[in-house]
Amino acid sequence: MLRISVVLLHVSLLFAVSSPHASADETEFDRDIRPILNDHCAGCHGGVKKNGGFSVISRKLLLAETDSGTVVVVPGDAGGSELLRRVNSKDLDSRMPPEGHDGLSPAEKSVLKKWIEEGARWPSHWAYEPVPPLRNANLFRGQHPVDWFVHRNLDERSIKPSPPADALTLIRRLSLDLTGLLPNTGAVRQLNNSRTPFPVDSPALATIIDSYLAVPHFGERWARHWLDEARFADSEGYEKDSVKNDAWRFRNWVIKTINDDMPFDDFTRKQLAGDLLPSPSQDDLIATKFHLQTQFNLEGGVDSEEDRTKRVIDRVGTLGSVWMGSSVGCCQCHDHPYDSFLQKDFYRLYAFFNNTDFAADFLGTEPQDADKLRGARDKKMKELADLLKKQVTDKNYSDTTQGKLSQLRSYDSSKGFTRFMTERSDQRRPTYIFTRGDFQRPMIDQGTVIADIPEGFGSINVGDATPTRLDLANWLVSPQNPMTARVTVNKIWMHLFGQPLAGQPQEFGSRGAVPSHPELLDYLARWFMDEAGWSRKKLIRFIVSSQTYQQSSATRPELLDIDPDNRLVARQNRFRVEAEIVRDISLQAAELLCTTVGGKSVFPPLPAIVIQQTYAGSNKYKASTGEDQFRRGLYTFFRRTAIDPNLSTFDCPDSSLTRAQRDRSNNPLQALATMHNEVFHEAAQAFAVRLLQSASSNTDEERINEAMQITTGRSPSQAERATILKLLISSREHFSNDAAGATALIGPHAATDVAVAENAAWVAITRVILNLDEFLTRS
Repeated sequence: MLRISVVLLHVSLLFAVSSPHASADETEFDRDIRPILNDHCAGCHGGVKKNGGFSVISRKLLLAETDSGTVVVVPGDAGGSELLRRVNSKDLDSRMPPEGHDGLSPAEKSVLKKWIEEGARWPSHWAYEPVPPLRNANLFRGQHPVDWFVHRNLDERSIKPSPPADALTLIRRLSLDLTGLLPNTGAVRQLNNSRTPFPVDSPALATIIDSYLAVPHFGERWARHWLDEARFADSEGYEKDSVKNDAWRFRNWVIKTINDDMPFDDFTRKQLAGDLLPSPSQDDLIATKFHLQTQFNLEGGVDSEEDRTKRVIDRVGTLGSVWMGSSVGCCQCHDHPYDSFLQKDFYRLYAFFNNTDFAADFLGTEPQDADKLRGARDKKMKELADLLKKQVTDKNYSDTTQGKLSQLRSYDSSKGFTRFMTERSDQRRPTYIFTRGDFQRPMIDQGTVIADIPEGFGSINVGDATPTRLDLANWLVSPQNPMTARVTVNKIWMHLFGQPLAGQPQEFGSRGAVPSHPELLDYLARWFMDEAGWSRKKLIRFIVSSQTYQQSSATRPELLDIDPDNRLVARQNRFRVEAEIVRDISLQAAELLCTTVGGKSVFPPLPAIVIQQTYAGSNKYKASTGEDQFRRGLYTFFRRTAIDPNLSTFDCPDSSLTRAQRDRSNNPLQALATMHNEVFHEAAQAFAVRLLQSASSNTDEERINEAMQITTGRSPSQAERATILKLLISSREHFSNDAAGATALIGPHAATDVAVAENAAWVAITRVILNLDEFLTRS
């Protein structure tokens, strides 16, 4: 049984020493002192540089003797501290920061002096503190715990929370957040255009929430979030950017496990070490494709060991970002510039992945011709074994080796041929620290590095054995690790509110933002582990059932100066939906969207100029036909060097690195895309047909009402209806005199028994409605 011995950061190790909570008139380290040290000192006295042997990365280093034997900071003795003498010096030769750098302000000097006089307390960084136990439920006095924490913060500032969102707005919000689709029009009609909120603890609302959590589209919606972190793509990257025909199997696995509500701790183990589980299933092997999403360079003359090393480095950085919220990737070349992660810590983690290779086998449904399959499998497995040997013996890939690797990746995956991660048992690679991160300059004289967690967190104790990736995964989701639960609930909160509680979801270190509600973050982390049993669905249900989630997103002018970024969560946030969802809901409104769940990647229409971007014309792109061209954006074939413009224009990341939080830009190209791009124009054509042939709408006013209910979840105001009618009338007049233009505008989607001019006029209307900010925005 795995035994984990952890010496947490507050026990005078590298990261910090503990101290009592500062009183109201005492300095607060993270708020008052750390910014000074990071902004003015760490550049020369941090993890990268330690000029004079002095570093401000940890209290231990801060109080240590410098190269000259000086102790720069003497706790409790400001006058005897060389640090204060230097920052106050008028002599430019001795002043710190030196000439050419901004000196400290009088206020900064004052608070630094006060801090030293108080004993230079340096509490453990909030992200590395143990997650506290759950508070007694009686404390909340019948309130939802989320509301209790948020409202307490607001009460301290005499701010009232926003009123609840009306029922229609809330249903649309829930549907977009949980499924990435518009709510069912029947459900919207049942609310009868209600602008009143649901009652508190409404059973009807609870039923609606459970229904959204239960539909297969929930797994699609939340799989897309995870695939961003997994840097998922259908190609290998780099110049050749070869296609991976088996990549979609990992996407299927993610969708299925999220729909099945696999606990996040198991979700973690399987992706990091599914091949090391006892008697791993085929799905366990497919799960390890998480770390086969790294880029693979198949260009001519590539040093295969350098490329392998790059993939291992990427896996360590991804692990740190996704599960630890830490930029440990910075330590590839040197100690962390701002946090107390050491370069050796990076290579302790590197050692977990240094002996991974990829294997392949026929996973999935067995075809009828089993004998033929086994023969093909044996041949391919022999090719794979030969190639893996070449990766050990050949410094550079030969043209033959590169060709076989490319063939192996493009092998017909419909037969189930799938790559996965495996651990080599012989010819084990030793791990050394690389000088400045250069794989050709290993520090052999310092000895081999044994796989382990960063030493500030203790050590994984497995007796005389060497810890494995499975041991690492078990530690990540163990009660002794304070980071994974915090990092995970922070990202889930972000997807439900548009911004995280801790401002940088993949950077919980000293350069990251302090949480707006630290106690709430801790409560949710502990609740996620203990009450929800790492269940993603239970946590989401818990959060969306709160009044804080259900409140209005209307802007409050009186708070713009006090809280311009809504960090206090006095209201919900409104934001444009992601790239894939922009397309999905446009096709859904038009009744074109194919809602089949799972399967291979599909090929929507793509401009020729994008196809031509790939290496040597290697992109033999053939647009899908039939329902496949209208699959959800999640299934769009993703080639790293030729990304669908409908994705990249709306800030879809390029999958070169893990990404938890997408950018959210607002530019004219986006409006031009939704107005003129082929996909969105076809959606407008089909949407017009839907309205013209609707059994429930026979007049212009009824069709306008239905169009607005489908797209925004509400009926139009009188002013909006009048504006749309005016455009409809003018469009009818225009197209009655332009038959050719009307025919071109309608395209292949023509309403039965409707005049061409009338049909075209309604296409003009639907193009406008599908471009409304309200349609593309989650409120």
